[in-house]
Amino acid sequence: MKKIGITDTSLRDGHQSLWATRMTTDDMLPILEKIDDVGYHSLEVWGGATFDVCMRYLHEDPWERLRTIRKNIKKTRLQMLLRGQSIVGYTHYPDDIVYRFVDQAAENGIDIFRAFDALNDIRNLETSLKAIKKTGKHAQACVVYTVSPVHTMEHFVNTALRLKDMGADSICIKDMAGLLQPYVSYELVKALKEAVELPIQLHTHYIGGLAVVSCVKAAEAGVDVIDTASVPMAFGSSQPPVETIVRALQGADYDTGLDLHALFDIADHFEQIRKQKGFERGVTRISDMKVFEHQVPGGMISNLVSQLEEQKASDRLPEVLNEIPRVRKDLGYPPLVTPTSQIISVQAVLNVLSGERYKLSPGEVKDYVRGLYGNPPAPIDAEVQNKIIGDEEVITVRPADLLEPGWEKAKKEMAEISDKEEDILSYALFPQVALKFFAYRQEQQDENLPQILPADTLGGEAAKQKEIIRQSLPKVRKKPVSRGDEEMNIDELRELLLLFDQTGIAEMEIQKDSFKISLRKTAGSKTISSETPVPENKAEAAYDYAKMVEVLSPMVGTFYAAPSPDAPPYARVGERVKKGQTLCIVEAMKLMNEVKAECDGTIVEIAVENAEPIEYNQLLFLIEKD
Repeated sequence: MKKIGITDTSLRDGHQSLWATRMTTDDMLPILEKIDDVGYHSLEVWGGATFDVCMRYLHEDPWERLRTIRKNIKKTRLQMLLRGQSIVGYTHYPDDIVYRFVDQAAENGIDIFRAFDALNDIRNLETSLKAIKKTGKHAQACVVYTVSPVHTMEHFVNTALRLKDMGADSICIKDMAGLLQPYVSYELVKALKEAVELPIQLHTHYIGGLAVVSCVKAAEAGVDVIDTASVPMAFGSSQPPVETIVRALQGADYDTGLDLHALFDIADHFEQIRKQKGFERGVTRISDMKVFEHQVPGGMISNLVSQLEEQKASDRLPEVLNEIPRVRKDLGYPPLVTPTSQIISVQAVLNVLSGERYKLSPGEVKDYVRGLYGNPPAPIDAEVQNKIIGDEEVITVRPADLLEPGWEKAKKEMAEISDKEEDILSYALFPQVALKFFAYRQEQQDENLPQILPADTLGGEAAKQKEIIRQSLPKVRKKPVSRGDEEMNIDELRELLLLFDQTGIAEMEIQKDSFKISLRKTAGSKTISSETPVPENKAEAAYDYAKMVEVLSPMVGTFYAAPSPDAPPYARVGERVKKGQTLCIVEAMKLMNEVKAECDGTIVEIAVENAEPIEYNQLLFLIEKD
């Protein structure tokens, strides 16, 4: 009798697939002890989108979440999903960042690292597998499953053999879109067991309705471990329910040995959370059944729906789902798993919303076409490639070989904010998101601004903390008043006054015709002064709108004036720009979308602020056309 191991994904992929990764650590805490007692092979609790979402939306420290779970789960191995060279992000990171991240993840409680590359380009797994082996933890490498003219049984087996040679301790069949048919499941598991001679684990999604039968056929073929989720987070675009799999295999030669009563006790807890927070139950819709055509994976379906809602275009989902396979074919049949699922899906959304295919392509799509994510499974359509990157050269080396080491740079940039290794890693992976989170965390730790801004100085760390907090606060944009290379409005002045007021403001001066503020603060024997002059009659300046070209936001998102927090802005007021020149980045749908000038001219107005949320068709820039 062969006992089948079960990995529970409820604390990671289960709620990522159905609840947009919105379960908090507090939601998890009351049930962790019971989960630990079940006898699972492992618990998938970290990685994937959880890292990003913890900071971006839940205002939680992902490292603290992992430590908390580890403290409460004492008997069961903890597992994470590692996106190879992309770690938990959406682009490739330098090797030194990969090593440090894996080391810290192991130190904080991860026992099993499931590593994958979206393209099955094993070059992108070299560093992560070496890093995992260095920690002494279990290295599970994925064969990403998909269906296309180039993804054959031979391809999957050869990929697994090469991963074994690289040090993999086990192999996971990663069927993120629920495409694995039952009889193909049997054949694939059997072929891998015979050829690779390593433990084989199956990860599949219920989305098209095949998952339960595919898991049973995999068990018949000798699979060692199966991924499932608690029933409130199962079905639909998530994993098959653990309760169904346990019952289906009960009494067979591959019984799981798990207690159904205990599983339903756990399910009751998650069901209460689902009802309290209004989370969806996993259901299979017609659009889900069309997965056999569009191949959008479980985690991406729910995100795609929410992204279209953000863009106020939810009614166009059918068009996007029809466009996705066309884009996938154009770009060489990449498997649709993070980050390529986002790359393909967002490009499909932009093709539909803009009304012209490849008129607007995010930086990540361009990088993919340039070869910066690895080798696509099939050649990219030449005409499409030319539309996206023109005659730029495509790289053939391992993409990470082109990256400069990142640790020392990130450490230096974080020097006045935090010296904790975990914080530096968070910043290295998600600079903008991390800075906002650190500002929020600082405010939560101490809401008293004078203690954040010491009375004797406004320089160094205090100034940086002030700026981070200022950038994170919500603002209502009014008509901008130029102050050189930046802009300030009345709300910002009020905010600045508040900051100064709590450390001792002496004077504010406003002149009617030429705007000016003067701030003086006595700090011991020092006087700190700040003056902000504005060109005369700016408030009364009039534009010749016959010459003006408005640059509007192509989508709902967040406006970024520069590629990174420490970089200069792409464009300034008074600066001449060329047609095709990048003006800013709009972050939307997890990708960075470059907005470019459509004419030669001079920037006369920047209508939004850095890190400000923006709406579709909102004015971003005003350009005086040459």
